[in-house]
Amino acid sequence: MTMHLVRGMSTLSTRKRKQNRKPGHAASMAAHDAWLRKNGVHPDQLKTKEKNNGASIPDYSEKSSTIKTSDRVMPIQGKRTINEYSGEYIIGLATMHKSNIVPVGRGQDPEELAKMRR
Repeated sequence: MTMHLVRGMSTLSTRKRKQNRKPGHAASMAAHDAWLRKNGVHPDQLKTKEKNNGASIPDYSEKSSTIKTSDRVMPIQGKRTINEYSGEYIIGLATMHKSNIVPVGRGQDPEELAKMRR
């Protein structure tokens, strides 16, 4: 019987290998940590900070006319006016490339549209 790998695994060994670092790695990491601390985003500094995503919950304790809530009944808007075509501009339809039907307006030549290609 052969040993098969579980899907997604590339080796049977689970031991962590020691990473070979270049000579200046420790100095660059120290400089990076100093930069993080200076900007206030080092992981040690972030643990003590209060988390805030910028969203705030509105204060409903006071009666204010500026806050819109669901308990207020707003006026019902009337029916929207529908735009209807009066029949004065379009005089017909023309077939363009690959059965593409386009409207023909006054002053346009339907023959010119029919000869039009891509």
